[in-house]
Amino acid sequence: MGVRAVAFWPAAAAVSALELNIPKLIHDGIIDSSGSVLKNQMVQLSPTILAMDSAHFVWACIGDPTTQGIIFYVILKNIRTLKLADWIICNSSNELETSVFNSYPEMLPIGPLLSSNRLGKLVGSYGPKDLDCLVWLDKQPVQSVIYVAFGSITVFDQTQFQELALGLERTNMPFLWVVRRNLTAEPNNAYPKGFKERIQGRGRLSSWAPQQPVLSHPSVACFLGHCGWNSTVEGVSNGVPFLCWPYFADQFTNRSYICDDWKVGLGLEKDENGIIAQGEVKNKIEQLVTVKGYKERALDLKAKVMNSLREDGCSGKNFNNFVKWIKDD
Repeated sequence: MGVRAVAFWPAAAAVSALELNIPKLIHDGIIDSSGSVLKNQMVQLSPTILAMDSAHFVWACIGDPTTQGIIFYVILKNIRTLKLADWIICNSSNELETSVFNSYPEMLPIGPLLSSNRLGKLVGSYGPKDLDCLVWLDKQPVQSVIYVAFGSITVFDQTQFQELALGLERTNMPFLWVVRRNLTAEPNNAYPKGFKERIQGRGRLSSWAPQQPVLSHPSVACFLGHCGWNSTVEGVSNGVPFLCWPYFADQFTNRSYICDDWKVGLGLEKDENGIIAQGEVKNKIEQLVTVKGYKERALDLKAKVMNSLREDGCSGKNFNNFVKWIKDD
């Protein structure tokens, strides 16, 4: 029929590059034909692209082996579709993933795509937003608040939930913590004894927050979260340093970008029991907000990324050229 095809890629372009290289990973014996990891090693798709841990391949760190196999099968189908596309439009920018876009010219960055840039009113949300938290933020000192949010899927066991709570309490900093009802398996008995009373006035617990306005608020000092790509792009676009707590899928790649490539955040490490302890939470937060460089680099990256959206910026030019390509075709 002669219909041209375009794909939209909402995650980091590096993840798309990884999936397009699955045949080579199989050929090199790093994974088998069902996606199972055969060699635990760092993998670099090119000399300049971010190295990835094979144990953290997108499909290899989700659920049990059966789930991983299903996801790998879906990815293989997606790859066949991607290869039919003339362009892969990406929610990223050349400033964030220069090496990937230099290596894969069919990928076209037009991001960051932010809900705050929409012309119309937003419709739909995961849950009712706690708009009063913005009033609470107005009362906090500039760059003093820890914003904590783990998206819509992450679930903590009670031990880990309580360690996070105590770590936030021990910082003696104000914090806004988004606590979905299903964030922990035991929501009715989740918090440490006396926690809510001790943090009253300093800590705010919210069922769901308007993340864009929160991250752009001058009182926010850092963002502790799961490193989903949307949250990563939103944090970068607002110049906010990160505390990285990835769980699965592409979140580990995003953490590597944040900590190793852009150097705008720190990763949280598990102890010998597989827990991120309260002391680790406290110490990393204090390091992030007191050591010079993280905030400065975050603001510098914000300026570069947001400038790319201008009409004469890389993403702006890419978008306009893409629209012209559609019209001329």
